Amino acid sequence: MKCEICKNKIEETFLSKILGTYVKDAKGKKRMICKECQTKYKTKEEIIKQL
Repeated sequence: MKCEICKNKIEETFLSKILGTYVKDAKGKKRMICKECQTKYKTKEEIIKQL
């Protein structure tokens, strides 16, 4: 799986959970964000603006 912002591969745990988060955009589609982009862009509005 790849991050929607930086296009880098998102790491997974041994149970196939991502080390990041999911964010819903204005249309309701779930977007995957890595933890590096999550710390770079603090609020949901900043993350959606980058998509």
